[in-house]
Amino acid sequence: MNAPPLEFLTLPDGRRIAARRRPGRSPTLLFLPGYASDMEGTKALALDAFAAERGVAMLRFDYSGTGSSSGRFEDGTLNRWLEEALAMVDALTEGPLIAVGSSMGGWLALHLALQRPARVVGLIGVAAAPDFTDWGYTTDDKAALVQHGRLERENPYGRDKQVTTRAFWESGEPLRVLGGAINIRCPVRLLHGDADADVPTGVAFKLVEQLRSADVQLTLLKGGNHRLSEPHELRALSREVDDLVELAG
Repeated sequence: MNAPPLEFLTLPDGRRIAARRRPGRSPTLLFLPGYASDMEGTKALALDAFAAERGVAMLRFDYSGTGSSSGRFEDGTLNRWLEEALAMVDALTEGPLIAVGSSMGGWLALHLALQRPARVVGLIGVAAAPDFTDWGYTTDDKAALVQHGRLERENPYGRDKQVTTRAFWESGEPLRVLGGAINIRCPVRLLHGDADADVPTGVAFKLVEQLRSADVQLTLLKGGNHRLSEPHELRALSREVDDLVELAG
């Protein structure tokens, strides 16, 4: 399977956001990567393979400072990356969308659905992490961010240390959603590993409770960690996407 060609969208301030756009039938799948991830990860590629096999359109992209996009990762904030997601949707897609967000991307997908309710006809959260700038940092972590402007923590998956800036952490405060009803009415599917050490399963249950949609389903995957990239976990993701594509069709 050939990957769609790399293309770039230049934003008014000069940011060049890299994307790969696969043509196909509606609805368009939109993949939103997690924190410090990009559009060439395992889940993004599995979703692209699904789109190619089913003849469904798909768009995946890199946030500024990640992958093939311009900029520095340290300049990234949640509102900055949400702005980029909205720009990609408005400029490079038409018609109904199914937003698939991994970890932090699941949080951004919720805001995308809230800001483009006429476009987003389905949403999938893979280990979705809404509000993680709140519950994901200890009191000491938050104090260190305020005092030093950045925080380095060990990455449990063996990659480089995770770096969080104060600007990124502070950008999460106005975007928190779990404190009240989330006015998303489209079908929502959530996949979560019961062994996820990064996002507690309680976050997924709270999200189910707060979503106003009448069609919300949560699937807990036994033994699944935060990455949810094992073959059987990717098959579960494909089944959920297939379900929403059929509902939208």
